[in-house]
Amino acid sequence: MQPEQVRTAAQARAIVEERGLNHVKVGVFDNDGILRGKYIDRDKFLAALDKGFGFCDVVLGWDSNDQQYDNITYTGWHTAFPDAPVRLLPETCRALPLEGNMLLFLAEFAGRAEQVCPRAVLRRVLQRAAGLGFSASAAAEFEFFIFNETPASVRDKGYRGLTNLTPGYFGYSMLRTSVQAELYQALLQLAEDMRMPIEGLHAETGPGVVEAALHYTEALEAADRAALFKTFVKVLAQRRGVMATFMAKWSQQLPGQSGHLHLSLTRGDGSAVFYDESKAHTMSDELRWFVGGQQALMPELLAMVASTVNSYSRLVPGYWAPTAATWGVENRTCALRVIQGGAKSQRVEYRIAAADINPYLAIAAAIGSGLWGIEHRIEPDEPITGNAYERKLPAKRQLPRTLAEAATRLAHSRAAQQLFGEPFVAHYAASREWEEREFRRAVTDWELARYFEII
Repeated sequence: MQPEQVRTAAQARAIVEERGLNHVKVGVFDNDGILRGKYIDRDKFLAALDKGFGFCDVVLGWDSNDQQYDNITYTGWHTAFPDAPVRLLPETCRALPLEGNMLLFLAEFAGRAEQVCPRAVLRRVLQRAAGLGFSASAAAEFEFFIFNETPASVRDKGYRGLTNLTPGYFGYSMLRTSVQAELYQALLQLAEDMRMPIEGLHAETGPGVVEAALHYTEALEAADRAALFKTFVKVLAQRRGVMATFMAKWSQQLPGQSGHLHLSLTRGDGSAVFYDESKAHTMSDELRWFVGGQQALMPELLAMVASTVNSYSRLVPGYWAPTAATWGVENRTCALRVIQGGAKSQRVEYRIAAADINPYLAIAAAIGSGLWGIEHRIEPDEPITGNAYERKLPAKRQLPRTLAEAATRLAHSRAAQQLFGEPFVAHYAASREWEEREFRRAVTDWELARYFEII
């Protein structure tokens, strides 16, 4: 049996026994899209297939630096960090080709923890779609920089003066992909083996930057693939003596790194929801309302997509990143780009997202806001043609400029509470407020260079 054939607990049990595994790897994704997990022995895994297992709930109360949030109620010193119930997901079975015949299974928090579990948030959004008669598909495309560095060397250098994998601006370069063919081929093969196949892979413009577009699939599986891709690109890179970063913007002199999302809906009979050849731009009413909802709620939900302090360094004019809740048809200067392509390929590209996204939450925000638009028949603005950066837009279309502002907007969003649940909104907004406060405590190189001598 192959990992991609596993769908049930019985099949999960069978493949583990077939491979004679003494241990299995299991993991859950946290607030920041970081894969947290461990090896568990076969007997415990087989038992957990039926009854689940306990996982310390601190992973839902940690930031990306393993620091405990001090402003959340779900978990903390006041709860004494109990185990939370976790259910294994047999259908997420993946090969781990870098570890021989080892297998990886993803899991979801259950019980009270399910309210704040990122994967569960997306699953509930997709259940909402199903209630409207729709199924959602998605795909992510990521830009990431690769460096001739190691985790030790970047720390020794203080993250300054890093050596990029390759120099110069070589977008779509056949030279770069040929010289670095072994790395590119290894990435293509790993993605194929782990069921996160790549549709397109190329050198992007910039020193050592790569772009990968993942195949389109059902939205929950698409989020699994995107989250796993980010994790295992970094694993592969470090095993080969280099490093990859998915920061939204790692250099003031270079463009940011996108994590664009492509989204579409189908009906129960398989027909496309977004295409109507009789309408302007072949956009169905549902697609128009979907875009309307995304546009209307983007300022309120931005913290779920632009989730780090660094995210907001990317959202500046002139660097291929949107700065307001705008939309257009085939317009890459807008936050939302409607892509025409017939019934099978007409879709929305959610361009506000950067490579630093938690895919579960970003896709939940992108689809959830679109569904809200359909439910309320929200009309979008007129589509923008030309350069969206040059347009003067009303205040309601302006995006928060900082993570703190975005977190406040999310915390008070009634639409967010209805779409994702009040416990999640309160928990996640508080975690973003913590992230911003941690940043404000830091003394940056910019401050030292600007003020050290002259002030």
